[in-house]
Amino acid sequence: MSDATTRGVRVRVRSAYVPDRSSPEDGYYFFAYRVRITNTAAVPVKLISRHWVITDGSGRVEEVEGPGVVGEQPLLTEGQSFEYTSACPLPTPVGSMHGTYQMLTAEGEMFDARVAPFTLAEPNALN
Repeated sequence: MSDATTRGVRVRVRSAYVPDRSSPEDGYYFFAYRVRITNTAAVPVKLISRHWVITDGSGRVEEVEGPGVVGEQPLLTEGQSFEYTSACPLPTPVGSMHGTYQMLTAEGEMFDARVAPFTLAEPNALN
């Protein structure tokens, strides 16, 4: 699990290996992750875009950027949360992700809310 707070925007992530969508014999490992974004600040914020850095077990890095998350750009007032689930396939049984969400305040200021690193791991890979 990862947990980071930037300017009152708390981002928590949990990941899980999905064996029924994976094919280890073909070098295909499928991971799901659940993100919860909570605005603990008094100022409303809108999630504009995302930037992910995905690293597999061989050290290969892929960066993914795009508008919103799962097709949405949620507006969060004080105390509100937004949750979504997404997924990431890897060619190795272990990897990691981290990144940022670009947020826009009600005053028109942009800032990056940090997503702390989290591990993607097939359970037997860590033994």
